[in-house]
Amino acid sequence: MSVTIINGGTQGLGEAVARKLAAAGADGLVLAGRSADRGESLAAELTAAGTATIFVSADVGDKAAPEAIVDACDARFGRVDGLVNVAAHTTRATIWTDTPEHFDRMFAVNVRAPYFLIQGAARLMVRTGSSGSIVNVGSTDSHGGQPRLSAYSMSKGALATMTRNLAYALMRHDIRVNQVNPGWMDTPSEHRTQREQEGAPENWLELAVPGRPMGRLVEPWEVANTIAFCLSAESGLMTGNCIDIDQSVQGAGRAPMPSVEETPQP
Repeated sequence: MSVTIINGGTQGLGEAVARKLAAAGADGLVLAGRSADRGESLAAELTAAGTATIFVSADVGDKAAPEAIVDACDARFGRVDGLVNVAAHTTRATIWTDTPEHFDRMFAVNVRAPYFLIQGAARLMVRTGSSGSIVNVGSTDSHGGQPRLSAYSMSKGALATMTRNLAYALMRHDIRVNQVNPGWMDTPSEHRTQREQEGAPENWLELAVPGRPMGRLVEPWEVANTIAFCLSAESGLMTGNCIDIDQSVQGAGRAPMPSVEETPQP
């Protein structure tokens, strides 16, 4: 029996992961997120197709949410074998515009929630004797990031450290922890971000792809494939790895100086 919790599993990448795992024969899924309409609809669809799926309404920025999500999984399935931490706070702020409230929200969703979800899932895995696999979704911004994404980039850097630290801490319990770092990805949330925070036109995607080395943005399905591989026995003993899925090679090539437009001003 294979049961996986997907934190942020109602749309975009989280939905792609849920559909991939269901197609691969998962026995049970727990979708956690804030959108009850999307969550309930997707859970019903996957259940009708043969994968028992429940939706847990949760804002993972709340301190009580991780425990509630794991408890719901335990109550329904009595075990957990996988955890995927997808949900993230992605709002923009530079060193000049950030606030303590924005910073705290960023780290509550992007760092504290995954940490305590892993804690709860690992405890349940140990209790039931499950060989577990955990995948955190980071970002290529974890390597440094853009000036307008200061707190976000720091939070994803912290997530990468968490991944390696907990992979080492949990390996004696036969629990593996890996991370997948997507680059610029085409998702509904990215569309909203481009329109609402970047002031981009409705056809921003059409304008963006010609400048990408391979002529498109990263797609959720390809990231979901890598996540599913990391969760599965096919990835063997792999643990503590942070895998970039992007059209760039860190450390290679000549890094350009930031343009005036990219450089935040006080």
